[in-house]
Amino acid sequence: MMRELAPAGASSARFLPAWTFRSRIPTNTERRLSYQNGAITIPSGKQHMSMYTTTVVWTRAADELFNDNKYSRAHEWRFDGGTVVPASSSPQVVKLPLSKEDAVDPEEAFVASLSSCHMLFFLSYAAKGQFVIDRYEDEAVGEMGKNANGNIAILRVVLRPQVTWAGNRPSREQLDALHHRAHESCYIANSVKTEILVEPR
Repeated sequence: MMRELAPAGASSARFLPAWTFRSRIPTNTERRLSYQNGAITIPSGKQHMSMYTTTVVWTRAADELFNDNKYSRAHEWRFDGGTVVPASSSPQVVKLPLSKEDAVDPEEAFVASLSSCHMLFFLSYAAKGQFVIDRYEDEAVGEMGKNANGNIAILRVVLRPQVTWAGNRPSREQLDALHHRAHESCYIANSVKTEILVEPR
């Protein structure tokens, strides 16, 4: 059964899509930020934000004209821990061989970031609830189409987690509550308009 996720206080049996969650707009004072020790510090001394960085690099090959639009879309994502991820446009968007089939495309990464964020909070809340998980596998799916403004967007992401428990398993109500809480806490889900559904397997 497919279930939609709800804001705080709603019944676990009736869920609403994630786009109802919106971040608070910072005040002018909060916008005056100072960067210290790898994090943004808000001068109020009360609230703190983290800064996340990545470097995206694309280089034209010597035999590419570029202005004929027949250049490779292959590029790299470089992260601060030293990880380098081969990236490309999706072959569904830019046909092979201009795209690189074995690289990660932005659409896949978007779906993966939502899935990963949800999973990390789910694991944490399950551990706090004294449940033990051996394995968590999510075959997440993103659906692209035109939004209300006629722009192409990923309109819906369906998370399809399968959890292997060790020992006591949560009841269906407890499982719903864990997913609900993970969704509400997920920074990525709270940052996007995409409808997010959870369909446990």
